[in-house]
Amino acid sequence: MRKKTDTVFETRLSEYKDELKWLYGELYHNDEHAFDYFISMLRYFYDNRAKDLKEWDAKKEADPSWYTGCDMMGMLMYTNCFGGTLKGVQEHLDYVQSCGVNYIHLMPLLESPKDRSDGGYAVSDFRKVQPELGTMEDLADLSRDLHERGMSLCLDFVMNHTSEDHEWAIRARRGEREFQERYFFFDDWTEPNDYEETVPQVFPQTAPGNFIWCGEAGKVVMTTFYPYQWDLNYRNPTVFNDMTANMLYLCNQGVDIIRLDAVPYIWKTLGTNCRNLPQVHTLVRMMHIAAKIVCPGTLFLGEVVMEPSKVVPYFGTLEKPECQMLYNVTTMATTWHTVATKDVKLLKHQLGIIFNLPKQYIFLNYLRCHDDIGWGLDYDFLRGFGVKQVDHKRFLNDYLRGYINNSSSRGELYNDDPALGDARLCGTTASLCGIEAAEYERDDYKLAWAIKLDIMLHAFLLTQSGIPVLYSGDEIGQLNDYKYHEDPVKWGDSRYLHRGNFDWESAKNRRKKGTREKQIFDAIKKLAKIRREHRVFDSAADAWVVETYNDRVLGIGRYYRDEKLIALFNFGDYDEKAFINEEGNYKNLMTGKRFDAKNVTVPAHDFYWLAMTYKR
Repeated sequence: MRKKTDTVFETRLSEYKDELKWLYGELYHNDEHAFDYFISMLRYFYDNRAKDLKEWDAKKEADPSWYTGCDMMGMLMYTNCFGGTLKGVQEHLDYVQSCGVNYIHLMPLLESPKDRSDGGYAVSDFRKVQPELGTMEDLADLSRDLHERGMSLCLDFVMNHTSEDHEWAIRARRGEREFQERYFFFDDWTEPNDYEETVPQVFPQTAPGNFIWCGEAGKVVMTTFYPYQWDLNYRNPTVFNDMTANMLYLCNQGVDIIRLDAVPYIWKTLGTNCRNLPQVHTLVRMMHIAAKIVCPGTLFLGEVVMEPSKVVPYFGTLEKPECQMLYNVTTMATTWHTVATKDVKLLKHQLGIIFNLPKQYIFLNYLRCHDDIGWGLDYDFLRGFGVKQVDHKRFLNDYLRGYINNSSSRGELYNDDPALGDARLCGTTASLCGIEAAEYERDDYKLAWAIKLDIMLHAFLLTQSGIPVLYSGDEIGQLNDYKYHEDPVKWGDSRYLHRGNFDWESAKNRRKKGTREKQIFDAIKKLAKIRREHRVFDSAADAWVVETYNDRVLGIGRYYRDEKLIALFNFGDYDEKAFINEEGNYKNLMTGKRFDAKNVTVPAHDFYWLAMTYKR
């Protein structure tokens, strides 16, 4: 008699096997040997999945929309910066929960070469944790603790490349053909030069070109990102099989959300830009199926840094999904554009696009993350208002660095290209809001002004459909860390400006009346609590842009299950009137007081959450 677990695996496999075999055969020329190995590999990881994780899967399968409601809020952090080690992170989970957070995203922590890792994105071993951070056992312990608290764990999975120190790369350098075929090796520069004709450079200033010469092998190697990151060749089914196995290994340590890093780049074809090719979607769909068979409680978060209309294909279709979640990077950048210009027209345009997408598409929304702010705005729209792209980027960077008289923002440029005027920007949310400058100047009025802006931006974040994600430290208004300028390894990368160690001494101030930390922490905690209690914030809610007839005030409407929300945000420096005329008896969710939603005056840098319930 077969075991019950065998039946579960076979039932799941039978549901997807025909599609999986067709996709695999189309991509890999009906290589049945490779496909049979792939299926046996899935069975291996299913059989070796812990009982508690299978129970977690069953719980998630029973509620497939568990991540789409109004009770999800994430926090992004570096293990070493937040807790020192994985055990240190685990010791601080009470603090994380106290913020209203129920899932944490740990930035790359797998084994990588010191000083040649691009922040952990050059992995030398996908099955080992960086020794100073802990072990795989520590990661599994952290996951179990999170699950007992009803929390989830997200981890990056670097798909496009490995470190040059990975075992495959080492053996490829030694001349082993089997391993050279896992990468892109060329005998001379002829074909690489042909690629360069159509493939853009990711880091033209810091890592120009897409290829390097490997002296040890005597061949050219493709390196799209940095010279120490060697691109994997997914045309080779062994690469797909083994990388999927690495992904499932992490899932079996208790990782619930797999962030597919740099996923648009993973398929290369000569004569194209090697971005977003159709085969990418085939690969992601097959990985999605693999997870559905082995660990169906797992979600995929696609790292696709493009405007919403272009990232949508990475959701797949409702019948054949790929990623369950994607980043809303354009709204993040547009938010800071709005802070600088104090004009909401572009933000209204951007949100109008988002609100018209199917509600099943779940975006991760954020104000700041580990990366820089790239100004990938809708310049076709802005051109209609006389905005010139290069001049506008220069203005945004000047404003958010405090180089303009009326700006208290404090940021730094990243990857500056003076010729193209294409610099990006770094800084913490609090420093960009002006808190750093106000505290330095000991200006209480300016500080109160900046804190209001910081809280208003977080209220806007939590009003958007999808999942809000805090960057660790933002909940206490943590400031820029300029110490990186003194570090010979970090000084050339201004992103370390906002990647400083979490300030636990500062965090203690969240309990002290009148402090910046307490004001921001209490406000975000209250916003998160209100959001959890009102289903109008659910991703399934109808959402629309409310016309305020004032370019300083953004209006958002939401409706779900007889509850309506009108949210107003004043990005201007003066009190502004929102010329709305909403019928009904509204309640200010922040104060509990009744509110007349007609011609509302919104204080500078402030917001209103106005709710009304329709009685049947």
